[in-house]
Amino acid sequence: MVDEYVVKLGERSYPIFFGAGLSKVIGTNRDELKSAGRNAVAVMDSTVAEKQTEAIAAMLGDTPRLLVPSGEASKSLANLGRILDFMAEHRLDRSSLLMAIGGGVIGDLAGFAAASFLRGIAFWQVPTTLLAMVDSSVGGKTGINLAAGKNLVGAFHQPAKVFVSTDLLATLPAREFAAGTAEVIKYGLLGDPGLLARLEESPLSPQSPNLAGVIRRCCEAKARVVEADEFERAAQGGRALLNLGHTFGHAIEQATGYGSYLHGEAVAIGLAAAARLSLKLGYLSPADIARVESLILSHGLPVRLREPVSLAALTEAMARDKKVRAGRLRFVVLKKLGEAATQGDVDPSLASSAFREVGAVA
Repeated sequence: MVDEYVVKLGERSYPIFFGAGLSKVIGTNRDELKSAGRNAVAVMDSTVAEKQTEAIAAMLGDTPRLLVPSGEASKSLANLGRILDFMAEHRLDRSSLLMAIGGGVIGDLAGFAAASFLRGIAFWQVPTTLLAMVDSSVGGKTGINLAAGKNLVGAFHQPAKVFVSTDLLATLPAREFAAGTAEVIKYGLLGDPGLLARLEESPLSPQSPNLAGVIRRCCEAKARVVEADEFERAAQGGRALLNLGHTFGHAIEQATGYGSYLHGEAVAIGLAAAARLSLKLGYLSPADIARVESLILSHGLPVRLREPVSLAALTEAMARDKKVRAGRLRFVVLKKLGEAATQGDVDPSLASSAFREVGAVA
């Protein structure tokens, strides 16, 4: 059975398809493209290609494919160039389509290539990790990293279709699944107290009977935010709220070289730091902090840095965050558990203090 939810963005609207096994559905959609004379290529995570051979064969048939190594380091200018050359080699035109099959790294990287080639061609998102299913595959943010910071180069480019096939999670390593739950926890903290309570009662796992429902709930929550503020231009709140924990988390990823922490692990520590900052601003109580950290830990995620990281390196990385406006950094803070807000008048010493409390050293 295939369920559908439409992200409503006028002429850029698109469906998200949900199902336990959508490989044949994706293959049928691909065949329809071919019948219409539209060329297609696929960019996919090399690990997914190795572990999901049967599903990939059903999706792609003889569609040309380019494999990209797993990991955040792949979101690079070099790999962007590889994909663009691959697209040119296969003579894609403006009616052609790129299929992005993998986690958030592949979706961001391949999506940016689609946005760039011939000034923009269509692409499909086929997320294969929990993190990508609940967050990065929806909303049209694409991009790559620079040495100076995460996601500093990119474009808003909405997918034409998103296929959330939960059977693809079967081969996902436990660490990767846990990393994805950080984004699920984020949705509960910023605007869904009911989801928060459900996660506290029963931590999410690959065997959770409500896994598919939780994924859809997160996608719908993100879609509503994107529909209201597609290009993140709202003066307050809006799409920026989805960055809860990410200002701290992105700084951790950059300062540690994009290799020590999975994105979701860095976000989990970032959520703990954001909660501590919210305490310092007078919004949360110590009991709230304990509740947040207990929830994160129950999902197999860290709330502190595994090894000390220089506070100077973290604050320098934070200063280059793309959420800086007029030289001032905006933080997403928790007014209470289940309600978030953006705030730009935060004393930098409070953010530094929050970083120290999760393991940064002077």
